[in-house]
Amino acid sequence: MAVKINASGMHYKDVNEAVRKAAEKDVIVENALGHRYIGDGVTDKNIEILGTPGNGLGAYLNKCTIIVRGNAQDATGDTMNQGEITVYGCVGDACGYGMRDGRIFVKGDAGYRAGIHMKEYQEHIPRIIIGGRTGSFLGEYQAGGRIIVLGLGFEGRQCVGGYCGTGMHGGKIFLRTDMMPIALPAQVCCVDAAPSDLDEIRADVCDYAEKFGVDAEAILASHFYMLTPNSANPYTQLYVNH
Repeated sequence: MAVKINASGMHYKDVNEAVRKAAEKDVIVENALGHRYIGDGVTDKNIEILGTPGNGLGAYLNKCTIIVRGNAQDATGDTMNQGEITVYGCVGDACGYGMRDGRIFVKGDAGYRAGIHMKEYQEHIPRIIIGGRTGSFLGEYQAGGRIIVLGLGFEGRQCVGGYCGTGMHGGKIFLRTDMMPIALPAQVCCVDAAPSDLDEIRADVCDYAEKFGVDAEAILASHFYMLTPNSANPYTQLYVNH
């Protein structure tokens, strides 16, 4: 049986402490409204949030699952290590900042700088799957991992803002769209994704489709662009020379 925590009127620190100390593995946080840092650094729990959590949801997350039955604010999954976050609404800015592993599923849209500083190491490959569109600077300084933007409901329009991949030097971005991103940096390659490329994201797209009740095969049959760092034209001024 799940432990229920009524967050109404509680300070965010008290909510977080109650989640950590819950004797049961399954925890339901009710009436969340701007409570920050829920699930930060938590291991081996399943947390369901009813409402809108505040900034830093699931930061430094380990082997933990978080489900949000609403929207989430900025820095969802900041520097998360493992686990999975599923948001049944939209997320704010800097979703997945510095992610090291795990997955974030967003049914709707994401704000600016989603996937900034994502990184990967060996088998640790973080993934962000966004169902709608994103703001500018998607994948800024991305060093690894995969970002997938499905653009559902935005067919025939841009599914990302400007300056996608600025500073990108690793990883991949997949965009389901017929429109090449605007203001794309010269240091980023943008090509039509081949069927073999889409095989890399098939499992994540299928899991998204199962979670949110959409047709995975119809999504994968659409046109995707794939963005990768341009090794022939790398960034040369990321650091100051002394």
